[in-house]
Amino acid sequence: MKPKYYLTTPIYYVNAAPHIGHAYTTLVADTIRRLKRMQGYEVVLTTGTDEHGQKVERSAAAAGKSPEEFTDIISNEFREQWQKLGIEADRFQRTTNPAHHKVVQDLFKRCLANGYIYKGSYTGQYCLYDELYVNEAKPGDPCPECGRPTETVTEENYFFKLSAFQQKLLDLYESQPDFILPEIRRNEVISFVKQGLSDLSISRTSIKWGIPVPDGANHVFYVWFDALSTYMSAVEGENLWPADLHLIGKEIVRFHAVYWPAFLMAAGIELPKRIFAHGWLLFEHDKMSKSRGNIVRATPIQEVMGFDALRYFLLREIVFGSDGSFSYDALVNRYNADLTNGLGNLSSRALTMIRNYCGGEIPASAGDPAIAAEARETIASYLASMEKFEFSKALEALWALLGAVDRFIVQQEPWKIAKKPQMKEKLAATLYTAAETLRIATVLLAPVIPESTAKIWEQLGMTTPLAETDLRTLAWGQIPAGQKIGEIAPVFPRLDVKNSIEKMRALEAKESARQAALMGKAPAEPLAPLAPRITIDDFAKVDMRVGQILSAEPVKGADKLIHMQVDIGEGAPRSIVAGIAAAYKPEQLVGRKVAIVANLEPRKLRGIESNGMVVAASLADGKPVLTGFPADTPVGAKLK
Repeated sequence: MKPKYYLTTPIYYVNAAPHIGHAYTTLVADTIRRLKRMQGYEVVLTTGTDEHGQKVERSAAAAGKSPEEFTDIISNEFREQWQKLGIEADRFQRTTNPAHHKVVQDLFKRCLANGYIYKGSYTGQYCLYDELYVNEAKPGDPCPECGRPTETVTEENYFFKLSAFQQKLLDLYESQPDFILPEIRRNEVISFVKQGLSDLSISRTSIKWGIPVPDGANHVFYVWFDALSTYMSAVEGENLWPADLHLIGKEIVRFHAVYWPAFLMAAGIELPKRIFAHGWLLFEHDKMSKSRGNIVRATPIQEVMGFDALRYFLLREIVFGSDGSFSYDALVNRYNADLTNGLGNLSSRALTMIRNYCGGEIPASAGDPAIAAEARETIASYLASMEKFEFSKALEALWALLGAVDRFIVQQEPWKIAKKPQMKEKLAATLYTAAETLRIATVLLAPVIPESTAKIWEQLGMTTPLAETDLRTLAWGQIPAGQKIGEIAPVFPRLDVKNSIEKMRALEAKESARQAALMGKAPAEPLAPLAPRITIDDFAKVDMRVGQILSAEPVKGADKLIHMQVDIGEGAPRSIVAGIAAAYKPEQLVGRKVAIVANLEPRKLRGIESNGMVVAASLADGKPVLTGFPADTPVGAKLK
C-alpha cells in the first residue's frame, strides 16, 4: 500500500479573479504533487474557493448579482484557470458546498463542548478587506496588514478562547521546529504569540452570507473559522487528514499557524504536519496588488510562451520562501537562456547526432565516468533540495550538470570522431553520455515542466509513461542500448524578447478587461488631461506637510464638507474644511495622518476659516481618496 501525502493550497477568496499570485502557489503545489507521485506516494492536492463574508456580499452587489450567482462565476473562473495552466488538482472544494458546512459546524460543536467558545459582544475596529478584527485600534486607524482604513463595528459574537492556547502553541513550535517554514516565518509567529493572544471573534451577526452557527440564531461563521476548515471538508471520510503540507502566502501565516492549530487543539483533532509560507511575488520590485493596479495574469503568458515557461521561471528565478521579482523581460530572457540554449540545445544536439552518426539508435556504452559520477551527485542533491522546497537550488544544480555535458560534447568533438572508424567507442561513449544525461534531466524535470519533458521523453524513444518513472530508483545507465529514438522537433523555440513582451502585454490588457467585466467593474476611465508643465521652482513653492486629524465634525447645511482640527506640528492645530464627507465619516478621520498643503492663503467656507487643504485623489465617481502615512511618520514632516 502506498503511503499518503496530502497537500493544500490556500482556499482562494472570490472577491478577486485569479492572477499570477494565485498561480504561483498553485503551480508549486502541483509540482510537489507530481514529485511525490513519482516517489511512490498516493498524493491528493486540494485547492478551492472561499466564498463567504461581507466582502463577497459587497462584490456581488457591485456586480449586480446575488452572492450565489457571483460565487458560481468566480469559483468556476479559478477552475478554468488551473485547467489552462495544466494544474492537476485532485479536490476542488467550495465553502458554499453543504458538505463543507457540516464540517465547520462539527468543529464548532467540538470546541464548544470542550469549553473553548463563549458568547459575548464586540465593539472595535474591523478590516473589511482582510476580514480581520484589529485589537487596540482607534476609529480610522489603518489595518496593520493592508493599510486600509478600519471600520468601527458593534455586534454580538461567539468568541474562541485563543488566549488559552498561548503556551500550547509555543510548545508546538518548540517541539516541532519544522511546523512553520521557512525559519523567518517561524520566528515571526513565535514573536507574535509571545506578545499574548486575545480571544477571537468567530461569528458575525451583521452579515447574512455565511454558514449558520448551530443554535446561534442570526449568527454566521466568521470567514477564517469557515475557510480553514475546508482543508478537512475536502477529504472528509477519506482517511487523508492530517494534511502533510499547507502551502500559503506569508500574509496569511498568522491565521494558519496560530488560529488553525488552536481551533484543532480545542476540538481534539490532529494538527497538520507542516505549513510553508512563501514570500510575495513582486512586479518589477513592487508588491502585486489590486490597489496598486499592477496585477499580472498567468493565462496571457501561457498563450504566448506555454505554461512550462512560467512554471520554470517561478521555480528557478525565485528562492521559495523569499519575496521574488517578476518581469516580462526577465521571464523571456530566462526562457531563452536556460530552456532554449540549455536543455533545448542539449536535446536537439544529442538526438540529431545519434540520428546522424548512430543510425537513430542509442549506442552501447557505459558513458563517461566523470560525467556519470557528477550525474549521480546531481540526482542526490536535486532530490534533497526539492524535499526541502529549495526549488531554485535544485534547478541550479541540474543546469550545472547540463553545462558540464555541453562542455564535454565540445571537447570530444563527435562531429569529427564520427569520421574516424577507429574512434567508434569514443563516439559511442560521448553520445551515450549525452543521451543518458538528457534522460536523467527529463525525469528530474518532469514535475517542473511536465509538458516539455513529455516531448523530450518521446523523442528519446522511451515507451513507459514519464510520470510513472520511479524517482527512488533513478540512476545512471538505465537508457537501453539499441533503443530507437523518436522524431526530433524543437521543444523550446527561441523567442524574440520585444515581440513576445508586446504580445503578452496586449493579451494582459484584454484579460484584465475580461476579468473586470466578470467582477462587474466598469471599464477604466481614460486618463484626465495633464495640467500644463511647471518648473521645479514652481513646485518648491508648495509646502506640503504630514498632519494628524485631532477632531472632525460635519459642517451644518453642507452635505460634502467636514470641519477638522489638524495638527501639523505648529503647537496649535489648524482649522481645515474639506469636501470629503461623501467618502468619510467624521469618526473615521480622527487620528488619521494625511497630507496637508500648508501654505495656502486662508479662505472661508460656510463661515468657517480653512487654513490649508487636505490632499486627496479623485475617483471617476467624484469620491475623494485620502493619502495616508505609516503610524511612525512624524507630524509636520515635509513632503518633497
